[in-house]
Amino acid sequence: MLGRSPVRGREVLDTVLARAKRRVDHADALLRDETQLSLRFESGRLKESALRQEAGLNLRVFAGGRLGVAGTTDLADHDDVVARAMASAGQGERLTFDLPCSSPLPSLATFDDPAAGMDVASLAALGRRVVEQLTRPGWQVSASVERSVERVEFASTAGQRFAYRATAVRVGAEVMRVAGDDVLMAFEDAARSGVPADEELDALAGAIIRKIRRAERVVEAPEGKLPVLFTPSGSAAVLLPLRQALSGKTVLQGISPLSGKLGEALFDPALTFADDPLVPGRLGSRPADDEGVPSRRLCLIEGGTLRAFVYDLETAARAATASTGHGRRSTFGKPGIGFSNTLLSPGAMDEAALLAEVGHGLIVDELIGVGQGNVVAGAFSHPVALAYRVDGGEIAGRVKDAAVAGNSYELLRRVRAVGRDAKWIAGTRSVPPLVLDAVNVARG
Repeated sequence: MLGRSPVRGREVLDTVLARAKRRVDHADALLRDETQLSLRFESGRLKESALRQEAGLNLRVFAGGRLGVAGTTDLADHDDVVARAMASAGQGERLTFDLPCSSPLPSLATFDDPAAGMDVASLAALGRRVVEQLTRPGWQVSASVERSVERVEFASTAGQRFAYRATAVRVGAEVMRVAGDDVLMAFEDAARSGVPADEELDALAGAIIRKIRRAERVVEAPEGKLPVLFTPSGSAAVLLPLRQALSGKTVLQGISPLSGKLGEALFDPALTFADDPLVPGRLGSRPADDEGVPSRRLCLIEGGTLRAFVYDLETAARAATASTGHGRRSTFGKPGIGFSNTLLSPGAMDEAALLAEVGHGLIVDELIGVGQGNVVAGAFSHPVALAYRVDGGEIAGRVKDAAVAGNSYELLRRVRAVGRDAKWIAGTRSVPPLVLDAVNVARG
C-alpha cells in the first residue's frame, strides 16, 4: 500500500507510465492511498469502531488525439489498467490538451504527526469529552469521530511529479430531545488536519447546548417577505446554487445563470467569495490539484463582481481557457471539477447587531431537502428543520411547520448584513452568518 510504502507507489506510477508511453501520445496517473479509522457513539456510549484501507490508481491516456481513462485497485496488474485505458481511448472522443510540465509547487503543511498517530483510545477520548458535556436527562446523544491519513502521488509523461501526505480529524455530535410529539434535533461538527483542541470540542458542545436551550420555547412562525438570518450551517440552500453556477462545467453546458457575465456586478458589494487550497489546516488544502496544476488562491466574486469560474484541464480546453487548478479524480472515471476550500468573506457584525438588523423575521439554522431539484437555477423552497423567530431584535423561540423560499441569485443582490463570526463547515467551507432581505416565509 502506498501510505505504508511510498517507494512502492513511485514504482507503480513509473511502471504504468512507462508501459503506457510506448502506445500513447501522453499520459498521467494519480495514486491515492487512504487509511480511515472511525468511531461511533450512541446513547452516550461507544458503539463501534471501524478501520478502512483503500488504495487506487487512476490512469489517463491520450492516443491518436482521443482521451481514455481507466482505474484499478489492483496495483500489481499494470498491463490490465493500461490495456483498459487504451480501449477507453479507442472509443473516446477527440480532445487534446497540454499536461502541466514540471514546475515548483507551493510549500504547504497538510500532514500532522499527532493526528496520524491517533489510535482508538485517543479518538475515543475526543468523543467522550463531547458526549459528557452533552449528557442531560431526556437528551439522546450520538457522536462520531474519524481520523484519516492519505497519501497522494502523481506523475505524468510531461514531467510533472509530486507526492504529499494529508491528515484529517473529524468530530460530529447530535442531540435528539423528545418531549411528547415534539422532536428536536441539533447537530455540530468540527474538522481539521490536526487534532482539535479542547477549546474547539467545548465550543462544539456549547453550540449544541445553546441551540437546544433557545429552542425550548415553541412559538408561531412569522410569515411574509421577511429578513432572514441564515447561520453558516443554514446557508446551504442559498450558497449551493452559487457554487454550481461557478463551475466551468455548468458554463459549458449552458445552464449556469452566470455564463457570459465575467466582470459584471451581479451581487451585493458585501459579497466576496474565493476558493483557496492554501489555507493551513483545512481539509481541502493541497499543493497541486489531481491533474498536476499548482495550487493558488482564486477570487471568484469580488465585492459583488464576478471574476472567475473554476476549471479542470478538460473543461478549460473546451472553453479555450486555462485550468484554474480544480481537477479532482477518484480511482474510477475521468477527472472532473472539484472545489478546494471555499471562503465567503466575513463582515463586522456580532450576533446582537445581526439580530437588530433582522428586527422581525427568522433565523434559519437547518433546512430539509437541500440539494434536491434543479439547484443551479437558484430557486429553493424548503421546510425548516431548526429555525427561530425574531421579534424586536430578540429571539422569541423556535418555530415549527414553517418553510422558506426564494431565489439565491436575487437574494444575494440585497445582502442586509454579514456577520463577523465565520464558521468552517465540514472542514472545507468557511461561511459567516448572512442576513438576506425579502425571503418568503410561510407557515405549514
